[in-house]
Amino acid sequence: MSGMYNAHRGMVPQPRVNDLFDQLRQEYEAQQTRIAEYEHKLQQQLQEIEAVRQNVFNLENIHSSIKQKYEEEIARLNRELESRNVHGHAAAPQPPQPAPPSIGHGPRDLFGGIMSGQGGQGGPGLAPPQQQQPSQQDQQQSQPPHIPPPPSNIQLPPSQGQQPGPGGYSQPFMNGENRAVQRLVDVRLTPGVGYNNQPPPQPIASPGAKPRARPPPGPGTPQQGNPPGPYQDPRGSPNNITRPTPPPPIPAAVSNNLADIDPERVPASQRKEGNDWFAIFNPRVPRQLDVDLVHTLDHHSVVCCVRFSADGKYVATGCNRSAQIFDVSTGQKVTTLQDDSVDRDGDLYIRSVCFSPDGRFLATGAEDKQIRVWDIANRVIKHTFIGHEQDIYSLDFARNGRHIASGSGDRTVRVWDIESGQNVLTLSIEDGVTTVAISPDGKLVAAGSLDKSVRVWDAHTGYLIERLEGPDGHRDSVYSVAFSPNGRELVSGSLDKTIKMWELQRGVPSISGTPRGKCIKTFEGHKDFVLSVALTPDGRWVLSGSKDRGVQFWDPQSANVQLMLQGHKNSVISVAPSPIGGLFATGSGDMRARIWSYETYHQRPL
Repeated sequence: MSGMYNAHRGMVPQPRVNDLFDQLRQEYEAQQTRIAEYEHKLQQQLQEIEAVRQNVFNLENIHSSIKQKYEEEIARLNRELESRNVHGHAAAPQPPQPAPPSIGHGPRDLFGGIMSGQGGQGGPGLAPPQQQQPSQQDQQQSQPPHIPPPPSNIQLPPSQGQQPGPGGYSQPFMNGENRAVQRLVDVRLTPGVGYNNQPPPQPIASPGAKPRARPPPGPGTPQQGNPPGPYQDPRGSPNNITRPTPPPPIPAAVSNNLADIDPERVPASQRKEGNDWFAIFNPRVPRQLDVDLVHTLDHHSVVCCVRFSADGKYVATGCNRSAQIFDVSTGQKVTTLQDDSVDRDGDLYIRSVCFSPDGRFLATGAEDKQIRVWDIANRVIKHTFIGHEQDIYSLDFARNGRHIASGSGDRTVRVWDIESGQNVLTLSIEDGVTTVAISPDGKLVAAGSLDKSVRVWDAHTGYLIERLEGPDGHRDSVYSVAFSPNGRELVSGSLDKTIKMWELQRGVPSISGTPRGKCIKTFEGHKDFVLSVALTPDGRWVLSGSKDRGVQFWDPQSANVQLMLQGHKNSVISVAPSPIGGLFATGSGDMRARIWSYETYHQRPL
């Protein structure tokens, strides 16, 4: 009995164990099959993603090729039309055809008009606003398509009915590389419609440089109400401010549009006036600031840029062929830095200047594609950085004193090492770079572009961290960027007439792509392009300069404008706060830089 029982006990579990093993084996094989299927699907998805990326890349190449062919065909047709008009002498001038999309804004070659200072009817784009409603044909003739000029080494005659640009070149002849570059110069130094729609001033020629040889110009821009004659000096009549007939009474809600307000109708506590300037304080918000003019720094050409030294004792300006340094306390010129080895023919505008943190050096970026680092005390060039292929529009010194970031129309941002004299980082984008800034901690580089976006990179690795754009982003080219003092926010100014404040994530991009910082504020109130933005060193105020000739102070917490300052007779191209606070500088197309003070407003007792 016992033997049978033991034998029975030994036989029963064997099939069950085999069944269990078979079940486990089947489950394992099924799991392996599922894993293989998942891996296969994942591989397919990766291949599809790669195919999409390749298609996008191919489409971009095709688009670029079509765009280039289109531009070449336009240039060929223009040359053929010009040849027929020149040799036939019978072809009547025809209204210009609409320009291809996304080329530019506004009248052509306004930069060239300011720079050359042509008199009479030859000043392209500088005619004052018309005083009556023009016909449709007149509008087409007075607003030709915005097409930039060719490189300066190509000699081409001007087309019929078109104004010559810088160097006397006709606008339709251009190439793709010059498109992004010239769009900058078309806007940044253009006289705009100012406060209360005042007409733009008429700048004079910039002395100190021999004029370039120019072919015979085409018909002049129509000018109504102004007889032909030399342009007037925009610095004239300093003792009064020309104002049009007062507008209707102030509406109940003026919002941030202070330019719509007649200063004569503003209470005395909400305005301040000097000999040739005035400020209006927003009547809808409590007045917190007072401003005053400290110094006027006259120049012989357009002032393209202004920048304070780190200790706030000096301010540098960039103009035609030279950079100048002024003592902030006295307003006296300390030194002029000019490269005498450069050909003296024609113009050579200094588009950007910046001091090294220790104040020993000044970096300048110019139209000749070179960055010069000057030893200020000895007035000699310590370094010359060559590598950009187009004009340099913006420079910024890192606070470590060793690195300089530069932005150019050649679609690159470059970082240069002062000690080694080398280009240590090159960042390429799809369109011209208009502005660059290095974060206070030196870890980030930001750049604004003609493509409406702001990019932020890791300054050491060159890795793209953020791309600020999208539905809440700018609707037109970005012309100025500035970091907040804590480095956590960034402000940008654009041709869409707005300023935006972005909250930076400063994180590592996720697998799904580059994270985009959040637009936390939009500042609206300027009447024309915003050309320059900055923040005060305490982060309390955002400053902006515009083609509407105004400077505005904004509260970054509420996005309300605190004040509007009208102190120039042409576009305010550059604004810069003093790093020690209490002062700011402005540079303008009216051939002046100015130093202003700002302080907390204390209402006077009655």
